[in-house]
Amino acid sequence: MAEGGKMAAGSGKMAAEAGVGQVVLPGDVLLLPARPDHDAEQLPLGSEAAPRGRLLCGPGLRRCAAGLLVTKCGLLRHRQPGGGGGAAAGGAYWVDSQQKRYVPVKGDQVIGIVTARAGDVFRLDVGGSEQASLSYLAFEGATKRNRPNVQVGDLIYGQFLVANKDMEPEMVCIDSSGKASGMGVIGQDGFLFKVSLGLIRKLLAPKCEIIQELSQLYPFELVLGMNGRIWVKAKTVQQTLIIVNILEACEYMTSEQRKQALAKLSGN
Repeated sequence: MAEGGKMAAGSGKMAAEAGVGQVVLPGDVLLLPARPDHDAEQLPLGSEAAPRGRLLCGPGLRRCAAGLLVTKCGLLRHRQPGGGGGAAAGGAYWVDSQQKRYVPVKGDQVIGIVTARAGDVFRLDVGGSEQASLSYLAFEGATKRNRPNVQVGDLIYGQFLVANKDMEPEMVCIDSSGKASGMGVIGQDGFLFKVSLGLIRKLLAPKCEIIQELSQLYPFELVLGMNGRIWVKAKTVQQTLIIVNILEACEYMTSEQRKQALAKLSGN
């Protein structure tokens, strides 16, 4: 380990807090802060009994005995918990990497294409190594008598309920309270296209400048899937195609180039 808690990529172990923003390689181990006052034999009482913030292990990482094991190459990222308190109090760690194939992750909201119907289960293409399953009861208000109208070829916006390497991915179109929350069958009109996973993460960031600038150009509907798929619908076909071209090109454009292109379009 280098000075200051830093580590050359692939050299072994390092503190998770010190590795945030650095390049990590598969096989590296991130050590989590220990609790020296914690004794497994004793039951904590009083105010000290409150558990620390929950630590989430995101894409590119896997839990191991020593801490977190890196499984993908990229930059280590960390998100502070809602209550603050630093990395030791919880939050989420993940590896920000550029990859072409999407790997399903539990909780990710994606756009799937219905490819078949087998009994009471729909098969969806989500861009991964295998298709995901979706039960007809996984829709808001769905019952055995009141089944959703889903046909082969429809677009479904939902989230993963089960996603790991040992089981078939399973999707649902309801949240924990049984509400749709915007998920379900996407409208027939519109345009579906695919972009890189890195661009999707950029567009899903809070207060994304690209989305804000496009909303000033034309009114449109937009659905973003973590699997790299985007569905767009504007007032006319021409406006829809313009927005699609801008979204595809903005990954390779600087902020200034994007603003110049939007200014030309708004002047027409």
